[in-house]
Amino acid sequence: MEYRIVPVNIGLGEQFEPSFLQIAPNNRIPAIVDDQPVDGGASISVFESGAILLYLAEKSGKLIVAKGEQRVQIIEWLMWQMANLGPMLGQNHHFVTYAPEKVTYAIDRYVNETSRLYAVLDRRLSRREFIADTYSIADIACYPWIVSHERQLQDLNMFPNLKRWFEAIRDRPATRRAYAKGLEINDKTTMSDEAKKILFGQTEAVVQNIDFKGNK
Repeated sequence: MEYRIVPVNIGLGEQFEPSFLQIAPNNRIPAIVDDQPVDGGASISVFESGAILLYLAEKSGKLIVAKGEQRVQIIEWLMWQMANLGPMLGQNHHFVTYAPEKVTYAIDRYVNETSRLYAVLDRRLSRREFIADTYSIADIACYPWIVSHERQLQDLNMFPNLKRWFEAIRDRPATRRAYAKGLEINDKTTMSDEAKKILFGQTEAVVQNIDFKGNK
């Protein structure tokens, strides 16, 4: 499936541009626009990574199965990532790495919850190669969150099944190509104070003051 990457610099606030908000009203990345939908109609925009993965899998017929228990499991674990792994590890990243003050309770809370979620995934992988037996969008959704395990204060050696799964996906040629493309677009490993203000200082007032026609 051919695609074109359109970078959005969230550290500079480009996610608040009216053209992007028409695609992703929650002013977050990723988002896609499909100019060649299956029905041949007008372009379709999709935001939220889980929705994007499901949309592309359904369109291509790859990385998901058409019916049966395995399909249910793929969707279950995709939703598990969206509702649990992503949000909790995101809070881990914030309080461990980005918060201006070290809040011990918050750090302990989210580091411990990260460990719990790692254990859930490790147990799931104890009897199967991939999350839903064969490689699927469930694995694709979860893998990027495990990449930062050291920043999350996690030791993968404590989760042998998860470590085996992680290394297998890391070494896939497609994974290596994807991460190489990412480095071409953004190779920064640190975040400026201004970028932190833009990313972490959003409030209800920020949303209310955005006009989708371009006036703030």
